[in-house]
Amino acid sequence: MTIEERQQEIIGEFADVEDWMDRYGMIIDMGNALPPLDEQLKTPSNIIEGCQSRVWLAAEETPDGRIHYSADSDALIVKGIISLLVDVVNDHTPDEILNADLHFINDIGLAEHLSPTRANGLTAMLKQMKMYALAFKTRAEKKAN
Repeated sequence: MTIEERQQEIIGEFADVEDWMDRYGMIIDMGNALPPLDEQLKTPSNIIEGCQSRVWLAAEETPDGRIHYSADSDALIVKGIISLLVDVVNDHTPDEILNADLHFINDIGLAEHLSPTRANGLTAMLKQMKMYALAFKTRAEKKAN
């Protein structure tokens, strides 16, 4: 499934739910469904700076050159948000991730329903995911030359 196809699915899932308390419940449920992050990955180097809550994000390159993200947070809503982001971009190539327009965040109304500190955290999460993609892309290009 492409990044765009997954975004459209999420937009459809949220379109059926108008009440924001119910939408927050959906986001929390998504966070609860996130596979547990290995405790060895909960290191200072994997903490996303700029988040009010603690958010850990790790990435590894799969043998076929895709990026697999693992994440966790100590806050329920934030864990749900990082879960949504991971769900959309996980197991795609660095180029796909770098070129993705992650419009679903605005399309479902999430951005406008976040406090300023959570909005900053969301931006930091997106930035870190793209930084991992850029790092893996650069490394692959160096190997090719």
